[in-house]
Amino acid sequence: MTRTVALAWTGASGIPYGLRLLECLLQADLHVYLLYSQVAQVVAKQEAGLTLPSRGKDAERLLRETLGTPQGRLQVLGREEWFAPVASGSNPPDAMVICPCTMGTLAAVAAGLSDNLIERAADVLLKEGRKLVLVPRETPFSIIHLQNMLRLARAGAVILPPNPGFYHHPQTLADLVDFVVARILDQLDVPHRLMPRWGASPSG
Repeated sequence: MTRTVALAWTGASGIPYGLRLLECLLQADLHVYLLYSQVAQVVAKQEAGLTLPSRGKDAERLLRETLGTPQGRLQVLGREEWFAPVASGSNPPDAMVICPCTMGTLAAVAAGLSDNLIERAADVLLKEGRKLVLVPRETPFSIIHLQNMLRLARAGAVILPPNPGFYHHPQTLADLVDFVVARILDQLDVPHRLMPRWGASPSG
């Protein structure tokens, strides 16, 4: 059975992380449910020059062309698409990643709110005991941000700030993006070769 992952983009800076993660998930032959907020559409245009359509089918077509993905592996869901599989614990994805994750979305998930499909899907993953990874892009963190993260970590979520390392001697911006995406893929148990692992031999 094909594994399914829900990927949400919210309005924080960091859309390049989300785009690269989507590409890697699709290359790994996973079925991806993609959700994004209105502000994420603004950020995608600002940071990646990508105009994300509001209609799911149009977005699927654009992203398939952009990433070279076969039809059928990507499904873009609307923010109010309450009959989508991710909205119910009777048919949840295997895992979910919110990347990038705003402090507002993080707070809503920590409070158990479900005012849109992104928040509801995250709530479903927590209650069903499945892997939920949040990639909060903000600095510095206030005590409110930290308390919300602690609350989510105690509930079983993984808090994974996009903090790239430098021990692999990155040469490009893409190398830094791949470092963070590699850490997310590790949390999802998705094999990858984005970067050498610590302590591995050069030939390994």
